[in-house]
Amino acid sequence: MKLLGIGSRINHTEYGKGVVTNVTSQHYWVTFIENGLETLELDENFEVIEGAEDDVDTVSFYEVEKSLRRILKRWSDVSEVVNIADKWKGGKLIFEAGDPNLQGKEMPIDTFFHKITMVRDRLRVMEQKINSSKNLDEQEKIDLQQYITRSYGSLTSFNVLFKLKSQQFKGQSSK
Repeated sequence: MKLLGIGSRINHTEYGKGVVTNVTSQHYWVTFIENGLETLELDENFEVIEGAEDDVDTVSFYEVEKSLRRILKRWSDVSEVVNIADKWKGGKLIFEAGDPNLQGKEMPIDTFFHKITMVRDRLRVMEQKINSSKNLDEQEKIDLQQYITRSYGSLTSFNVLFKLKSQQFKGQSSK
């Protein structure tokens, strides 16, 4: 069976006339005039009005990109883009010593936020290395995992800095 290329025109008994807009390893994505976007099995029965001759890679660019992102996130220390909440952009952290004879310190809050997110990224890498270790038994992995979870919990105080709630630190659930 030769795959249809993107741009092929078809006529389906149920959906009517449409154009192939994407091809994956298992499906055609077809935009139908009357019924909008539908996915069809590669071996589904329909009439080919005009087949496009383009060679088709059976995996879409989107699928490859999604898989690569998942692999990189899991196995490297490549970190996701984490944005600081808008209200903190351009702000500064001021440390004042309890002793008035000592000088305080100022730091851009963006720099501090970057350091916090780097700690989180290093904890994630450590977590992955623990979970994939062949030298630790399961109980040791569980014990070390609990320390990491508690570390995340200690860092929840900094969640106010994150723009997206989904990127905030999560400690141990009370459930």
